[in-house]
Parts: sequence; C-alpha cells; structure tokens
Amino acid sequence: MKRFSRRAALAILVGTAAASGTRAIAAPARSLGAIAASNGVVFGAAAGPVIDKDVAYRELYTTHARIVTTDIALKIGTIAGQPGPKRFDSADRLLKFCAANNIPMRGHCLIWNEWVPQWIRSMSTSERQIFFDRYIDDVVGRYAGQLHSWDIVNEPFWPGHKAPGGYRLGPWYDAFGPGYVQRAFARAAMADSKTKFVLNEAQTERDDEVGLAVRAGMLRLVDELQHAGVPLHAVGLQGHLQPRYPHNPERFAEFVHALAERKVEIYITEFDVRDDTFPDDIAARDAMVADTAEKFLDNVLRIPAVKTVIAWQLADNYSFYTDAARKKDPLAQRLPRPLPFDSEMQKKPLWSAMARAFQNVKKA
Repeated sequence: MKRFSRRAALAILVGTAAASGTRAIAAPARSLGAIAASNGVVFGAAAGPVIDKDVAYRELYTTHARIVTTDIALKIGTIAGQPGPKRFDSADRLLKFCAANNIPMRGHCLIWNEWVPQWIRSMSTSERQIFFDRYIDDVVGRYAGQLHSWDIVNEPFWPGHKAPGGYRLGPWYDAFGPGYVQRAFARAAMADSKTKFVLNEAQTERDDEVGLAVRAGMLRLVDELQHAGVPLHAVGLQGHLQPRYPHNPERFAEFVHALAERKVEIYITEFDVRDDTFPDDIAARDAMVADTAEKFLDNVLRIPAVKTVIAWQLADNYSFYTDAARKKDPLAQRLPRPLPFDSEMQKKPLWSAMARAFQNVKKA
C-alpha cells in the first residue's frame, strides 16, 4: 500500500479545503486534535499501559490527543483483581502522563457487569452490596476533581440476556436489580462533585432488533436518572462501528437528537471501524473503513450536543480487535485495521477521513 508523507497528506487536505471553498488548514492540520478543536470538537483516544514502553506510540498521543480515556487502568479487574489492597499504579501513571502533557483524562469504567474478578462474583449478595459502595467511595474519592469525566456505569443493556427492561445481567444487577445504576451515580456524587458523570453504552449504532432495544433502554434510563435527581452530565455512545450490522443514519440521528433534547452532552467514546467483513486487499479495506467512518462522523457531528470523539486506541497493532485476532490465530496474516494509524504509526485513509469530518463540522 502506498504511504503518503506528512507533507503529501497535508497537501491533500489543503487541496480538499480549497476545492470546497473552505478555509485551508495550516500546519496544525497534522494533528487530529487541532483540526477537531478548531471546529468545536474534542478529539482523543483511549490509552493502555503500552504507552509507558512504546515511545513512538506515546508521541501519537502528545501530538494528536486532546483528551485521553483510561483503557484498563481504572477497570475493576485492574484495581481489584485480587483480594487485598487496591492497585492504582497504572491509573496513577497515566494520570501523571496526562498532567505532564496538559491532556485531560477520562475514567473508564467504574461499574460494569463484565470483567468483574471471580473473587468478587463469589461473594454473597450482602457482601457484594457492601463492596459495591465501598469500592465506589475509594476509587471515585481517590481521583475526585482530577478527571475530566467518569464512565460511572458501562453497558447497562444487553437484550440477549432476556432480563426485564433489556438489562445486562451480572454481579451488580444480581445484587441490586436495575437500581444498581442509580445507586452508582448517587454514590459517586457523594465522593466527587466536580467531575462530569457519564452513562456509557455500546450497540446503539446498530439498526436492528438489538440496537433499537438498547436505544429505547437508554432513553428510558436517562429519564429515570434525571427524574431521580442524580448527576448525569453526558451520555457516551461507544461508536464501535460494525458494518456487519445494518445502520440507518437518519434513525440514528433521531436517537441522538432525542438524547440531546434531554440536555446531556454526547460523547462518541470508543470509536473505531471493524473491518472483518471487508476485502483482504489492504487498499480496498482501508478505503472502506475510511468511508464508513466519514459518513458516520459527518452525520453525528451535525448535532450540537456531540462534543467529543474518542478513538479506542490510535494505532492498529494496539487495537483490542488485533489482540483478539492474535489470540485466535497467532500466525494470522490478515490483522484488523480499524484505527487512524497503522502498526508503523503512519497515517491511513481513516486519518484523512476523520480530518475531513472534523473540518467540515456544520452544527444544525
């Protein structure tokens, strides 16, 4: 696949701007964060522990990211993977990195019914209830006022579990029923009154039975939380685009507008494009990934409440899709390419597509 130099990529972007009659982008166009910021959008990415070791990858964050989300550093499996003292070292290192580079950090995720260590799942119901409250007190209290935002509850819905209301089953649902969501927000508010609290969800991009059910559940849950008076500042829509499922831009925009009418900000929190249904040919695949992303971003960024777009990592080799592919087949020749940079930290067509979408933001 032909790789463009930074100068060539910049020339393409400037030429596109000139052809469309828009303002040409100056030198900061090399940064996705700068392009987005100049149009009122915050761009960033999730970061895992690898940025402690990979200097070139770390530089992508200092260059392009205007916000960073913890990948696994603040998940319960990292903090409380074993009984005993909680482990905050990974989150503390990332927070120090962000502070040193003047990049706000988001916490992901406080409460989730998945990835909960077995020793917690093995607790009695009453033990889990006590642990739930104390865990929130300790973790939220430790970082109070230091984060941009917190994904307080992640992925509350999964229709496949057949629970009433479409909720995702798990240890916290088992302990409290669907009320665990409201309890988590209320408890977190007791420990931190300064950070934005977010309800984060997946699958809403799908225009099928699952996606439509999750959308309905989210609208209902936002209403319930607001009626209860707990602090809810934003809704996170993950944005893991999966072309294997149908997507209707108009109906998705209607859903996002319905959220916006509830006076919450909207973040695209885990953006990437799954490419396993696209051709093996890298050039063709990259073009289809870029086209999928650009159409999606053009659609949602027209909605004023959409303030933030966060990629789930920045380079293909660190995508969770790549991790999964390598675990399935360590010798796999075809690896996922869902992100704006390739494994050599070079810009891909997806980078240019995202840059165009950010540049062409037109708020309705």
